[in-house]
Amino acid sequence: MKPIEEQLEIIQRGADEILVEKELIAKLKEDRPLRIKAGFDPTAPDLHLGHTVLINKLRQFQDLGHEVLFLIGDFTGMIGDPTGKSATRPPLTHHDVEQNAETYQQQIFKILDKDKTKVVFNSDWMSNMSSVDMIRLAASSTVARMLERDDFSKRYKKGQAIAIHEFLYPLIQGHDSVEMRADVELGGTDQKFNLLMGRQLQEQAGQKPQCVLTMPILEGLDGVQKMSKSLNNYIGIADEPKDMFGKIMSISDDLMWRYFELLSFRAMSEIEGFKQQMQDGKNPRDIKFLLAEEIIARFHSEEEAIAAREGFIAQFARNRIPDDIPVLSFDAPADGYPIANLLKDAGLCSSTSDAMRMIQQGAAKIDGEKVTDKSVKIEKGTEAVFQVGKRKFARLTIN
Repeated sequence: MKPIEEQLEIIQRGADEILVEKELIAKLKEDRPLRIKAGFDPTAPDLHLGHTVLINKLRQFQDLGHEVLFLIGDFTGMIGDPTGKSATRPPLTHHDVEQNAETYQQQIFKILDKDKTKVVFNSDWMSNMSSVDMIRLAASSTVARMLERDDFSKRYKKGQAIAIHEFLYPLIQGHDSVEMRADVELGGTDQKFNLLMGRQLQEQAGQKPQCVLTMPILEGLDGVQKMSKSLNNYIGIADEPKDMFGKIMSISDDLMWRYFELLSFRAMSEIEGFKQQMQDGKNPRDIKFLLAEEIIARFHSEEEAIAAREGFIAQFARNRIPDDIPVLSFDAPADGYPIANLLKDAGLCSSTSDAMRMIQQGAAKIDGEKVTDKSVKIEKGTEAVFQVGKRKFARLTIN
């Protein structure tokens, strides 16, 4: 096992909250593989990158030597997770759950080590629970406690219906932790109430309560709403490589760093280095290429990732760039060529102030990517197509 400080640094990466961190440290000091639980209701046949935020964290726990328990909530899936819902969620049929669960197992091992992953189904114990057992489980909490949950509270205050079976969902999720004797449970920030229910029920069962690690909800391609198939702002892990590449390249430069932190397996020190390179004038498109290639290689192959990049560049060149654009070469100062000066010198803008204005309006691009920072300096060795507006292009080499 790695030293506790090293483990904590990896565990904390990208995490929103750890409850309770001192308890987690105490568990790590026991110098044994911890039982790490994460549950997924098979509510849809395909996973997207938003789902993989948790699965990536599971892989990090695996690499640290801990035991991963991937729980497929085939029983709870037929109840319907009420988290964040303003109305009772329609339950899935048993057939839907079985099909989706099978698809999940095919997809998760693109990230997790199959030999080090235990896949469990909560129907294994819930289907054997008698009506008396279910009543006893229901008696382990109160209506007042349930109404502390944000979505239930909002619906209650608005007079919107809350079905009795929805109260059972967090109880069953918590009971799963008892059955699995989980040391740590992972979930999204919207799952915090359910995760804490696991701690409560474990204590009532005489077990040491699990630690809770919440991960952020990944924003979709729009950079605003959470990634969701229903919002059509998602990147499916089963998407074709070229489609994945194009979608990743469409995200904003700011959102790129969020994706790097939550989706990449690169060290944070390396990612910080990329940030510095961009500040020093490196084209953010080239950095985004690295993110797209890493993700596509994970779910497809390195060869397909490279082919997707080359196809993206070729398609961009074919669709956007005229054949007769000027080809120019400039010698840059040691610290790079200021972008406004370069656009003026290349004849794409009438003056540096005009160039500044074009950048501010989002009309300046490098290889199709908008330039958003007027202070950017283009580094030596850059070869790219610079564009201002819809009609001014130049292929520039910076020596």
